[in-house]
Amino acid sequence: MELAFQDIGEGDPVVIIHGLFGAAKNWNSIAKQMARRYRILTVDLRNHGSSPWTDTMSYVEMADDIAEFLDQRGLDQANIVGHSMGGKVAMTLALRQPERVSKLCVADIAPVKYPQSVFKSYIEKLQSVDLSSVSRRSQVDPLISDAIESRSVRAFLLGNLISTDEGIKWQVNLDVLGRELDSIVGVPAIRPDSKYEGETLFLTGAQSDYVQSSHHQLIKHLFPKVKFHSIAEAGHWLHAEKPHEFMDALNGFLS
Repeated sequence: MELAFQDIGEGDPVVIIHGLFGAAKNWNSIAKQMARRYRILTVDLRNHGSSPWTDTMSYVEMADDIAEFLDQRGLDQANIVGHSMGGKVAMTLALRQPERVSKLCVADIAPVKYPQSVFKSYIEKLQSVDLSSVSRRSQVDPLISDAIESRSVRAFLLGNLISTDEGIKWQVNLDVLGRELDSIVGVPAIRPDSKYEGETLFLTGAQSDYVQSSHHQLIKHLFPKVKFHSIAEAGHWLHAEKPHEFMDALNGFLS
């Protein structure tokens, strides 16, 4: 697997893993600022961004992709930061190959199963768009606004459209996301006795319900050295909504 990536800065390596429908480019602003202190590597997971499309995308496979990515960069170990689905990838890597993870930061996700209905509706709506009838990204927005009311969510999803010689195309593999959605929203395949003994930070948005107090016991079992930090007035996309607070918390943890 040859994941697409961006590599900027010098210092201790930090690998940032995006969430569902995301891409490395979503982290450009944070990467540029954090590159003053660290070597920041942002990746496109399989079936996302400019990375290859595959028929499957289990968490074990995606964690192995990251381990292979480290091998390709000549890195025995790195700090791993993952948001949402990327957080589950990061957790899976830390629990399966803890020697590869210097420190672990998980942003607004828990190792639990989530409802898939919202994500399923997004995928089905995007699949229903006839891209042959449009030539610009802006023309797609009104075609999905009836099912996706949030303008910011639509903008985020439409970031997956690219212009090619053959017209507008989805850069995210919607067919595989739909087929693998139950696995994506599910619990990563980890042994009950798994533990990651390294330093761990769970960053959450105060206005998000993705990580609840009822999840803390399981998180503490899997990650005994965990610290929890909540960012005020932030939702699930805490790094985009409160980038400075997010970076302050992450820099404090990494240093």
